[in-house]
Amino acid sequence: MADVAKVAGVSHQTVSRVLNDHPNVRAETRTRVLAAIDQLGYRRNLVARALVTRHSRTLGVVSFDTTLYGPASTVYGIEQAARDAGYFVSIVSLRTIDRAGVHDALEYLAEQGVDGIVVVAPQRSAARALADLPAGVPMVAVEGDHAGDVSVVSVDQVEGARLATEHLIGLGHETVWHVSGPSDWLEAEGRIAGWRGVLIAGGRPVPEILPGDWSPRSGYQAGQKLARMEEVTAVFVANDQMALGVLRAFAEAGVEVPGRVSVVGFDDVPESEFFSPPLTTVRQDFGAVGRNSIEILLRQIEAGQDLPHERLVVPPLFKVRASTAPVRR
Repeated sequence: MADVAKVAGVSHQTVSRVLNDHPNVRAETRTRVLAAIDQLGYRRNLVARALVTRHSRTLGVVSFDTTLYGPASTVYGIEQAARDAGYFVSIVSLRTIDRAGVHDALEYLAEQGVDGIVVVAPQRSAARALADLPAGVPMVAVEGDHAGDVSVVSVDQVEGARLATEHLIGLGHETVWHVSGPSDWLEAEGRIAGWRGVLIAGGRPVPEILPGDWSPRSGYQAGQKLARMEEVTAVFVANDQMALGVLRAFAEAGVEVPGRVSVVGFDDVPESEFFSPPLTTVRQDFGAVGRNSIEILLRQIEAGQDLPHERLVVPPLFKVRASTAPVRR
């Protein structure tokens, strides 16, 4: 910074103000300093800055299986929101979620001196692992409805399932079959609750759940079973990838969608509007999840003390496409 100040003909403090976007710097001076920075190839020493400010401007993120659309999109939303706020992100992606794994990941991030941590906790095991963490580290859990004494940001899974099921009932279907996600996922649990709640409230039959594992293959296997059942006219599938498998199984069995069976998914993956037929689905606003998670975390960091824990729920959006239609009489 001293070299930059010398070349630009300004003080060390003026260089600091320019680097920190301080408003009280004349445009001409700012231009001169930036030209000197470019000429010298100056880069700030973030380690030295962290020693002075006691803030690394880095946030930690712990996630599980980022090959899945939901966790990957959540991490992307968090990273973009952090960058917009002027923070870097250090990500630890775990193969399995358990107490030991989560604690090791948090310890690793703490050793890096991160200012705060976001934990993507979609499974019950992850939520339980956060229940007894030591205080002192600013932290937010995403999709961790049972995460104990931490702030939580989540999409309203129950409401999304309710929208999907009510849409199908509103089209005249007597009941709605459900292909669920894995039983230990909180999102799968919420989607089951929303689906079942609509059917019970309307006095409709509640069919047996066909369990899946989020993969197209498990959806395909469930679809093969459903295709053999003449009474099936409407299916709510717990994610779009499994819905893709259901659609493939129906096509192979000659089951017309939406002519004979209407299908609704969940997530609104980028490919869902190009499925055959284009998929009616529930969209999760991962950008909003990321922004709200970072905003809550930064409030904790800036306060420098424990704040009341927050619970923020992001509403889902319903996208109607060509995979659903009124039931044929």
